Amino acid sequence: MRVGKFLVVQGIRSRFFCMLTDVALGTANQRIIANPPSWEDTFLREVLAGSGTYGSINLTPMLMFTPENVEDSMVNGNIKSAKVSSSLASFEAQTSTTMELLPVKTIPSHFSQVYEALEEDFRRVFGWEDDPIRKNFSIGKPLDMDVPVCLDLNRFVERSNGIFGKSGTGKSFLTRLLLAGTIRKNAAVNLIFDMHSEYGWEAVSEGQQFSTVKGLKQLFPNKVEVYTLDPASTKRRGVPHAQELYLSYDQIEVEDIKLCSRDLGLSDASIDNANILCAEFGKSWILQLINMSNEEIKLFCEEKRGHQGSITALQRKLLRMENLKYMRAACPHNYVNQMLRSLEAGKNLVVEFGSQSDMLSYMLVTNMITRRIHQHYVGKAEKFLQTKNPSDRPTQLMITIEEAHRFLDPSIVQSTIFGNIAREMRKYFVTLLVVDQRPSGIDNEVMSQIGTRVTALLNDEKDIEAIFTGVAGGSALRSVLAKLDSKQQALILGHAVPMPVVVRTRPYDTLFYRDIGDPVWEEKPDAEVLAAAELARADLGF
Repeated sequence: MRVGKFLVVQGIRSRFFCMLTDVALGTANQRIIANPPSWEDTFLREVLAGSGTYGSINLTPMLMFTPENVEDSMVNGNIKSAKVSSSLASFEAQTSTTMELLPVKTIPSHFSQVYEALEEDFRRVFGWEDDPIRKNFSIGKPLDMDVPVCLDLNRFVERSNGIFGKSGTGKSFLTRLLLAGTIRKNAAVNLIFDMHSEYGWEAVSEGQQFSTVKGLKQLFPNKVEVYTLDPASTKRRGVPHAQELYLSYDQIEVEDIKLCSRDLGLSDASIDNANILCAEFGKSWILQLINMSNEEIKLFCEEKRGHQGSITALQRKLLRMENLKYMRAACPHNYVNQMLRSLEAGKNLVVEFGSQSDMLSYMLVTNMITRRIHQHYVGKAEKFLQTKNPSDRPTQLMITIEEAHRFLDPSIVQSTIFGNIAREMRKYFVTLLVVDQRPSGIDNEVMSQIGTRVTALLNDEKDIEAIFTGVAGGSALRSVLAKLDSKQQALILGHAVPMPVVVRTRPYDTLFYRDIGDPVWEEKPDAEVLAAAELARADLGF
């Protein structure tokens, strides 16, 4: 028995699906601990085992099922054995068919039988990957069973979600798995801000030997488009058909600068003066400011009641943008509108940053593009609500951001587009997939709105506490999360799964490419490669 195991308790009227949350040793008498038998005294240890010494396990009921025609087996406080056997037979017959899983409202009686969960139990709870109705996707398998655990992708994409774990626990691989499943099942279109160029094209695999794993563009060449802020870097990596992405100063608004104020070193006074400049010069306020002399700044402050020191500091710090490869004084082509057209056509977009992966660039570009796309989606959603015409319904959009605590920090979350999206949930058909190793840095209100949480190992107590913000019964799962292995294990809980579950995550390997990717993703691998992959998966129990 190990923490995270899936167990079933068979009561008289209901069946309870439970998770093992803790294991402990106990003794019937404290004198045994005060005077324990020596290790060589095997006879005495065997005498005490099971009576004087024992092990205990803690179960947390997560779901229950009560068939409608199970008769009340309690008559005058006594159990009638005939009715019990009849009820259990009826129970087994009904659980072999479709059933409705309900939240736990009671507990099983004393002496109820506890069983290890079977494959049929997992199927009843988590469904089948080939379900014709639900868009299920297998994310892994239980720790000690060979049966897939499925996420309902329709429920997954309709709310904002999070992937958490400390550095080196495989967050990027979990993200690739979920993004590949979303694309394969056509559950949503994705806009992925790829800070370290890991999702679009091939990336380095973690391990002692150097190897690479395929990106989304390789698996779905006709469904994924790659935009790059650093064409030279993308070309060196061999990414085909990557589209260059440029932004201009006149596209930057004060709200975009405000999000980057920490990285630019701007004070609140500088932001206030930026609003004054924007009100005077409109979209060209940054170009006007950069080209102003000290005398012109002085005259402007006298006329518009600005602060000369703050505006001078703002000018000096905005000059850093001249070193950004993707920034232009003016862009004849509107790349954001081009990206919108691709999203509406059902294309999934990956924005690679290449060498421009510093936090200033990541936060500036991500905020600029997201604000405009969200504004477009708000307009489309309002039109759909007005016309009720299915053809006007926007395609569900999921935006993936890394280092999410930088965008969702409590001090700025109320004024950022990402905080708005997380709180709005599915109202405007736009949700977030946040990837972070410091969930404690994310605002509590936003964390409480995270629908599904896929969490690898965390050690910091504040981070563990943040994971269970807004989760009923989260205290019972803390020990489960703390006991995960550092590789290829995750706790999944929330909207897309019926109950919390610990899984060995699905290997991201050649067989996964073959199962999930488009038929044209690559030439067929040779027999030796497939045989080696099969052997590796067999060793892992897959």
